Amino acid sequence: MKNIFLLLALTIAIISCNRAKEKTKDTINKGGEVVGKTATEFFEGVSEGVEKTLQCEIVLSQLLKDNGVNTGKFAIGNDTAGGQNNLLTIYLIFDKDFKNELSVKVFDKSGLESGRTKMKVEAKAAEAKYYDFAFDTRTNIEVKSKITIE
Repeated sequence: MKNIFLLLALTIAIISCNRAKEKTKDTINKGGEVVGKTATEFFEGVSEGVEKTLQCEIVLSQLLKDNGVNTGKFAIGNDTAGGQNNLLTIYLIFDKDFKNELSVKVFDKSGLESGRTKMKVEAKAAEAKYYDFAFDTRTNIEVKSKITIE
C-alpha cells in the first residue's frame, strides 16, 4: 500500500513538473516574441530616422522641370575606378522628348562645391530609366550633400 501511495505521489509530481515546465516555456516564448517585435520596430524606426537625416537633397533646375524632366529614386555608391561615394545613380522621368547635356554638381553641407560632371541624355516622352553620373574619384558625396541637376 505504501508503494502504491509513493508511486501515485511520484506520478502526480512528474505531471505537475511537466505542466509547470510547459507553462514556463510558453511564457518565455511569448515574452521573446514581444521583445523580438519591439526590437524590430525600434531598429526599423532608427534606420528610417538615420536614412532621412543622412539623405542628400536633389535639386532639379526649373528649366529641366519646364522641359518635362522629373526625378525618382536615387542612390549614392562607389564607381568602378576606385572612388568612394562618388557615383550618383538617379531615376529620371521624361514627360516630353528630351535631348540635351545634363550638368550635375555636388555641394557639401556647408554649401561648398565638391564635384561636377556632365552627360548627354536623350529620351522620348513617357520614358524613364536610371542614369549613372560618375564624379572624379576624389569627389565624396557626403552626408546631407545638395546635388543640383541643370
